[in-house]
Amino acid sequence: MINRRQFMALASAATASLSMPISTASAKSDGAGKFPEDFIWGAASAGHQVEGNNVNSDIWLLENVQPTLFKEPSGDACNSFELWETDLDLCKALGSSSYRFSIEWARIQPEPGFYSQAMLDHYKRVIEGCHKRNMIPMVSFNHFASPKWFAAMGGWTNPQAPQLFADYCRRAAAELADGIGYAVTFNEPNLLRLLKVIGLPPFVWDMQGKMLDAAAKAVNSDYVSCLNAARIEDLDTMNPLLIEGHKLGRKAIKSERSALDVGFTLAMLDEISDGSDGGNKARDEMRDYNYGAWLAVQETDFIGVQNYERVVLTDDGKLPVPDDAQRNHAGRWVEPTSLANCVEYTYRTTNKPIIVTEHGIGTENDQQREWFITESLRHLQQTIQNGVPVKGYIHWTLLDNFEWVSGYTEHFGLHTVDLQTFERKQKPSAKAYSRIIKRNRV
Repeated sequence: MINRRQFMALASAATASLSMPISTASAKSDGAGKFPEDFIWGAASAGHQVEGNNVNSDIWLLENVQPTLFKEPSGDACNSFELWETDLDLCKALGSSSYRFSIEWARIQPEPGFYSQAMLDHYKRVIEGCHKRNMIPMVSFNHFASPKWFAAMGGWTNPQAPQLFADYCRRAAAELADGIGYAVTFNEPNLLRLLKVIGLPPFVWDMQGKMLDAAAKAVNSDYVSCLNAARIEDLDTMNPLLIEGHKLGRKAIKSERSALDVGFTLAMLDEISDGSDGGNKARDEMRDYNYGAWLAVQETDFIGVQNYERVVLTDDGKLPVPDDAQRNHAGRWVEPTSLANCVEYTYRTTNKPIIVTEHGIGTENDQQREWFITESLRHLQQTIQNGVPVKGYIHWTLLDNFEWVSGYTEHFGLHTVDLQTFERKQKPSAKAYSRIIKRNRV
């Protein structure tokens, strides 16, 4: 077993820049050169988290049953369904060349067999709005939320799920694919597996089951299951069905426009071994469980890397977060080399082009956010110079928005949002990020 002295030595080596104050870390880490001339810069949102009133979705259902894990309902969210042009203007003002957003399956197909032309036209206008501002639309076909009728059929525990998803993808792509720059089938389909290995307490899984039972009762279903809310015993059933859903969804999208790049994104930890044989084994086992089957998928044009946190592993499990480490809102370890580490690992494993489709920090300290963006991009810049083909960086998130079970208490945004007036205000970290974009270098 590792002792306290060994742990502190490891933590010091693994987190070099974290032993320094935030205000001075950038002076100690040098990157050279620029990002590629065609590098994609942008910010992200997700439909359910910003649009508001996604009343036909499974997440809306879960927010409004009892018992629920959700701290509060999403309600009007940021009212982005009405204010999407405002959001595009904010993204463009950063200097962005891309805006990542999701189309909402529950709006487009609120009932089996019915597709809303009005909603398809709405998302077509958003895509056109991106082009008017010279931004590439990066569009997720599913960002967790699905129609409640789909969840009531068992969601991704249902063997019919991959084909149902593909049918939706084909119909949406028939209307929208011509204007999309990059398409994402699923956002973080591995999230629940990652949360399992992080170590969600048993009572959380138990409460999640009770919430799903309440949702099933509310919609007269035998079994409700959702992409980011499911029973722990269903995770191994869901994973291969989600992979098949990606393959069929990608094929359906490409049937409408074969040249469109279609990929998926993964939630990724920066898993660091303590250097021992046991640590290496624990790291490799965690990676295999979290991503192994997904990183073996060949039917993808790119992989979206989404990293927020680091863990260090020994043969006895995870090390505690060092006392001098930087932490996010949830008290977890954030370290600016983590993003580059995840990018390098993903490319080394798959040989696929990479897009950083999410990266950020939940914090009330905007100086910490500015530091984290700057230093993470410094290391990413060096990784690109070392030959890893990273196509772009999309920051999570454009706005402080609805953060699932945490409600509106966690803030990842480059802009604040007044939830009564919906006024958006730029944070200093947004200005710092904008300077990097406009220079195309840290």
